[in-house]
Amino acid sequence: MEQEIATQVVGLGGANDFSLWQLFLRADFVVKSVIIILLASSIFSWALIFDKFKLFRRIDKSSKLFEDKFWKSKSAEAFYKSLPNKTDDPLTSIFKSAMSELIKTKSKSSSVQSARVERVVEVSVDKQLKNIEKNFTYLATIGSTAPFIGLFGTVWGIMNSFQSIAISRNTSLAIVAPGIAEALFATALGLLAAIPAVIAYNKFNSDSQRYFSRVDNFCKRFLSLAL
Repeated sequence: MEQEIATQVVGLGGANDFSLWQLFLRADFVVKSVIIILLASSIFSWALIFDKFKLFRRIDKSSKLFEDKFWKSKSAEAFYKSLPNKTDDPLTSIFKSAMSELIKTKSKSSSVQSARVERVVEVSVDKQLKNIEKNFTYLATIGSTAPFIGLFGTVWGIMNSFQSIAISRNTSLAIVAPGIAEALFATALGLLAAIPAVIAYNKFNSDSQRYFSRVDNFCKRFLSLAL
């Protein structure tokens, strides 16, 4: 073990290249693993961010278009029949579920019909909410754990640097700096992964609440007219 660290010290002492790639190559297995995990987390986080950004942009437009057409229509049933069989708009899906149940329960008493339609709307809204908020927890997890994973890599790297100093009996900055730089690189990556994830999670959570407040308002207005 001491011989390996001593060998590392010799290499570090002569290393003047502080590029990110060289910092990664000079790092030991643990720090390299931390860096790879953080890079993978960051890539996955950004993929989710772009996906959710496009999703909210799309459903905002489609739901606004649906509401405009609905309130301009003369009959809810006629409007329902004019809708396509498949739709990726949450508000349209909720409306179709409600209208389908409303038509099925025409022969039932008003109290039974009202209870069944309201139940269908509640289930449909919950289903759409889960679809929209899918993978939100990944952003929250990355945002909360990435700094600590990076900190672990930093602590491990600094520990190795101090071991190298003790073995070489040399406190020269040329010996210490490369190891410290590698260690701090892990913390920087942890923050790089966490900050966008936290910002995106808060934004998308706010967007989701705003969107479903809009859905809730539409459902209340529709049910007050239909039942």
